[in-house]
Amino acid sequence: MTPFLTLPEALSPEDCDRVIALASAGPMRDAGLVRQTTEHRIRRAEIAWLDDLPEAGWVMDRMIGLVARANREAMGFDLTDFGESAQVARYGAEREGHFDWHSDIGEGQLASRRKLTVVVQLSDPGDYEGGALELWPDSHVRTAPRARGLATVFPSFVLHRVTPVTAGTRWSLTLWAHGPAFR
Repeated sequence: MTPFLTLPEALSPEDCDRVIALASAGPMRDAGLVRQTTEHRIRRAEIAWLDDLPEAGWVMDRMIGLVARANREAMGFDLTDFGESAQVARYGAEREGHFDWHSDIGEGQLASRRKLTVVVQLSDPGDYEGGALELWPDSHVRTAPRARGLATVFPSFVLHRVTPVTAGTRWSLTLWAHGPAFR
């Protein structure tokens, strides 16, 4: 099993623009909530859930095929569904947007069943500084490529973070594929 997989051109630049426009027009929420408490030292971002955005169904249609391909080519997990909405995140320099080290698997009905995390880079890399997606799958921290439309796929138990955005705005799309709990 590879620690993570990158899939270039998961979304076209036009698709990335469409997702950003949908999220920008919809209700954006403070994403600092961690374990039912606002923790901006851990995460400072705004998020929109795809399920709350009209006309966003095409995004999940596209992502289903992408996840199936990634799982078949590299991960080999027992996947059964997408039990929660995909999330669009905005990390802005004006708020020093970031997300400290964490894994996406944990307590609760949905988080305990997360098997794969998919992060799609929606912003052009020249639109922001900082904001690197870093993964810590083993003894080495690795930085995911920043190409627009590229998807980074990794097991949900892998530690990862988004470093502080120091200029501009970083947009990303994140979703989780679910399956039976790890044993």
